[in-house]
Amino acid sequence: MAKDYARTDRVAEQIQRELAELLRLEIRDPRVRMITLTGVEVARDYSHAKVFYTTLDGANKDVQQGLERASGFLRSNLAHAMKLRITPQLHFVYDASVERGAHLSQLIDQAVASDKGGGS
Repeated sequence: MAKDYARTDRVAEQIQRELAELLRLEIRDPRVRMITLTGVEVARDYSHAKVFYTTLDGANKDVQQGLERASGFLRSNLAHAMKLRITPQLHFVYDASVERGAHLSQLIDQAVASDKGGGS
């Protein structure tokens, strides 16, 4: 069974690479210009794929609508590129972990700065 999970991981990585290229080269919707795909999780039966993304400008709602609108086009092109028996339905999920990481880093920097100022 461990081999099966390795295959789903490889398929997820390939989906992420293909989608990133499609978004960069083929999608003309201005709502989905400034996004980064952070990961893909594929169901064991390959019927669904969660595509995690983050944005540089934080306009989450418009980006989500743009991605959902383009999902049929992306899925169709993914089917041609990957030659899978089943091309998964794409579900786009906003990944807030980058924002949380930046916020935590800022809090740590503030704590260190206040510790240096108070310790003198």
